[in-house]
Amino acid sequence: MWIYILQGIGYGFAAAAQPGPLQTYIISQALVRGWKKSLPAAFAPLISDGPIIALCLLALSQVPSWFQKFLYVAGGLFVLYLAYGTYRSWRDFETNTTVTETSAQQSVFKAAFVNVLSPGPYIFWSLVTGPILVAGWRENPAWGFAFMVGFYVTFILSLMVIIFVFSFMRNLGNTVRRVLLGISAAALFCFGLYQLWKGLLGRF
Repeated sequence: MWIYILQGIGYGFAAAAQPGPLQTYIISQALVRGWKKSLPAAFAPLISDGPIIALCLLALSQVPSWFQKFLYVAGGLFVLYLAYGTYRSWRDFETNTTVTETSAQQSVFKAAFVNVLSPGPYIFWSLVTGPILVAGWRENPAWGFAFMVGFYVTFILSLMVIIFVFSFMRNLGNTVRRVLLGISAAALFCFGLYQLWKGLLGRF
């Protein structure tokens, strides 16, 4: 069992540390809203990943190419929308320091939506963690469950650490906060363009 727990921990950390739209969105929220209002977004994978895992386990060999294209295009458009919102926060930073109120529920579901429209989780669960989950479950269902627990506990805790770190950097001063916000907007913009490019012109 311990080998599956350790694998879950390792892959959970790798998933959180890998740059992507979800991580960048969480960082931008931490910079704008602080850790208390951004922390619920760390639990978004618990909402979004269920259908993703089910779909990937049904077609474990690979995600269909047409579905990958759809995800890249839809995800790219949504990430560009988030990039525009972050850019507006950066642009109006000096003149408007009031943060638009967003409930914890909205924050979680928005982050979950980012994750659902990102092809990364589908590829990750289809090609990397999915086979490990299936192998563990076939040996003993408890081992498959242990892998899932190790993965998600580490993944969520790592996202929380990211939120805390960037919330702390938010308090270093308005100049630093605005620069980091601008970087977040640029990163989201690049992720959005990349996903659109992959969806429209990429080969699968």
